[in-house]
Amino acid sequence: MNDKVFEIYPDNVAAEQIIHTKHVKALTPEGFREACMLDIDTDFHEKMERGKIMVAGRNFGCNSSREWAPASLKYSDVKLIIAESFSRIFFRSAINIGLLILECPGITEFCDPGDELEVDFSTGVVENKTKGTQISGMVLPEFLLDIMTAGGLMNKLEAEMEEKCHEGS
Repeated sequence: MNDKVFEIYPDNVAAEQIIHTKHVKALTPEGFREACMLDIDTDFHEKMERGKIMVAGRNFGCNSSREWAPASLKYSDVKLIIAESFSRIFFRSAINIGLLILECPGITEFCDPGDELEVDFSTGVVENKTKGTQISGMVLPEFLLDIMTAGGLMNKLEAEMEEKCHEGS
């Protein structure tokens, strides 16, 4: 995965800051997109014109068990979130819906908005193409990487079921 960083967010960005119910006008992808990041970054969508990688500090997505936060980011066309760490529930919800994520301690000091990053999920290596440097992030277990790269848990299960149906034919 290769793209540019559009913004670096601080530690402890809560799920309610990513998308608060008071801003959601419709439970649709467009409704989630419109409500995304309004409480923390009103220029969020404009910043995404310079890249599709979001970088964040520790404990990103804390304080909520709803899938709304990762879903709103996915519907907003965020291609990848690299954070120092994620809240456990956000982490698993992101994987389940197929939002690409990577835990990478030190990432907030490693890059700046506008830097071009290339990520190899199989090794966890993040290369800063702009600065010519590398940093290592967490390597996901293969089954989680498969779910995430398939576009989410439902896509992965549908593909497996289709494959089994064709085997039986």
